[in-house]
Amino acid sequence: MNRTILLTGTIMGMVAIILGAFGAHGLEKLVDADAVQTFETGVRYQMYHALFLLFLGLYAGIAEKTKKTVFVLVLLGVILFSFSIYLLALNSLTSFDFSVIGFLTPIGGVFMIMGWVLLAFRILKS
Repeated sequence: MNRTILLTGTIMGMVAIILGAFGAHGLEKLVDADAVQTFETGVRYQMYHALFLLFLGLYAGIAEKTKKTVFVLVLLGVILFSFSIYLLALNSLTSFDFSVIGFLTPIGGVFMIMGWVLLAFRILKS
């Protein structure tokens, strides 16, 4: 499980850097400043949680079952939160109205929070 968590965190971090570079150097020519800032929020939270997963994969202080649950919560959270933000920021570039998926962003945020809370709870109990 630790290998999967570490690999996912590494890939998530790499993708965050790629998307961050795109947001900083390519996106500003395509969308307005508010959309770029929104996009960067998604990148920032993705990177925070990539680092979180690296910590989780290296941390030996909790049971594997808990570690797996925290991993799934954080991964789902990032997918729902960051990727919905990316699509919302790019909304003006497509004919599809991505605002219909805007409800996924706070759900993803809740999943990420639940991952942090569960880890904190297990650390306090150990």
